[in-house]
Amino acid sequence: MKLIATEEILSLRDYERVRARLRPLFIHEKANRRLSLGSHLTFLFENAQTVWYQIQEMIRTEKLETAEAIAHEIETYNELIPRGNELSATMLLEYEDAAHRDAALRRLVGLENHLWIVAGDGRERAIFDTRQMDTERISSVQFVKFPLGKLDREEFLALADSGRLGIEVDHPSLAARGSIGGSLARFLAEDLS
Repeated sequence: MKLIATEEILSLRDYERVRARLRPLFIHEKANRRLSLGSHLTFLFENAQTVWYQIQEMIRTEKLETAEAIAHEIETYNELIPRGNELSATMLLEYEDAAHRDAALRRLVGLENHLWIVAGDGRERAIFDTRQMDTERISSVQFVKFPLGKLDREEFLALADSGRLGIEVDHPSLAARGSIGGSLARFLAEDLS
């Protein structure tokens, strides 16, 4: 998938002019790319469109105008675009109560060894951004990649249609499984090279 280039980014002023029209489209795109596992874990599967939107929103929120600051955002968020045969996701650990969230994030240390993509009879460990790792607690937002090996688009969809494609967590403090099927599978299949 093509990375976001500097010339594709709108200036803060230009983005403000079109944001009201674009925002509903991107919210819809993100909703179509969402998978919840249990009540505390959500995956937002990324592609070039969702990453472009995130960059624009960060520029807006942080009021970035210098070429250096914008280039940094582009470089950072381009890491979320899936490459080759992989899925890329922003993983959110969601707890309404701050005290419960803090305790859970401490209990979930080591989660990077307990998150898998399950495809048919096989499963592959997710790849976490190690810069987000800590020995005392994990971050409530993680960037993860799911390698798919040689699985092509047709095989991906066939596994999804048969209910044999999903994401699994087997951490001692959090166990959950969610199927990738239906429209989510079709959206994600578009990301595969």
